[in-house]
Amino acid sequence: MQLELERITEEDLTDGELLEHRMYQALLRMSPGLEERLNTGSEQDVHYVADMIMKGISTARSDDTKSLKSAVVDWITPPKEVLYPPIQQNVKADRGFHHSRTGELLCPVNLDWKDEKIRRDLESGNLVPSGDLWPRFLYRNYQYNPLDPWDGLMRSALLVKAFKHVFTSPSSVLNSASKATRSSNARIHGMTAVTTPSLAYIATQVRFALCSSPVFSRTDTVTDSEFFYNLVIDLLEDEGEHAEVADLMKWWNRQVFPTHVNHARTVHEDSVIAKIKERRRLINSGQWNESAGTPTVPSGNPATQMGSRNSSLAS
Repeated sequence: MQLELERITEEDLTDGELLEHRMYQALLRMSPGLEERLNTGSEQDVHYVADMIMKGISTARSDDTKSLKSAVVDWITPPKEVLYPPIQQNVKADRGFHHSRTGELLCPVNLDWKDEKIRRDLESGNLVPSGDLWPRFLYRNYQYNPLDPWDGLMRSALLVKAFKHVFTSPSSVLNSASKATRSSNARIHGMTAVTTPSLAYIATQVRFALCSSPVFSRTDTVTDSEFFYNLVIDLLEDEGEHAEVADLMKWWNRQVFPTHVNHARTVHEDSVIAKIKERRRLINSGQWNESAGTPTVPSGNPATQMGSRNSSLAS
């Protein structure tokens, strides 16, 4: 509110406050009329809106967690093979570092899952990866390149399947071309492109689906989900990584929203929209001759004389 009233500027905000402000702006765009209600409503109204938002977030997250818990088992099973021992779709106790498949995917990229001691320490809990030790499943083909950490980061097939499952539809996971169904989350919220928060959210959900913890909690020190999520957001919102992030989001939109149009695209100089914009520019600058429908050229300019001769010839 202070920012909107110009009492402070974005430079006065901390990184955390700036991120929260951007989220607030996104929420206002999604909910027409919300800002007016917050500005004109009573304190009770504000608390009511906040409670409803938190309930909606909690319900959506719970639904996604439950749905992904079952679906992820199918996705991590190699084609025409079975997992051994089997992983139950509705039970998490046998996941995480207790199973070779989920353990391999969750193993931090800086650790060697093939090292027996590391595997034992991870399974026993003697070694508990924190949220800054990112798992292998984040990478394309689950391969990490220590010389180029950006190589394949956030481009695994598992992440794409989970994103489609949550935002377009479970059935779109099996289709090469995604199309948001009429009732999909993306369609309901007017989502036409992948966003950095949505990508961080899916990565956090998949990480939790693979682990053995039964209950999702932001403050869980075992899964360290909140720290993990915030670090992903920090990376994707880092201005210094703009080029890499832009390339990543372009890749993601091809996977999930193939019809997405980049609004930064240029238009042809001879297109209708370009002509209209040029006409408006000339009108605003006083260079447009409305009666002739041509730019006004200052007197004495050779081009003016040429225009006069052309007019004489035409007459």
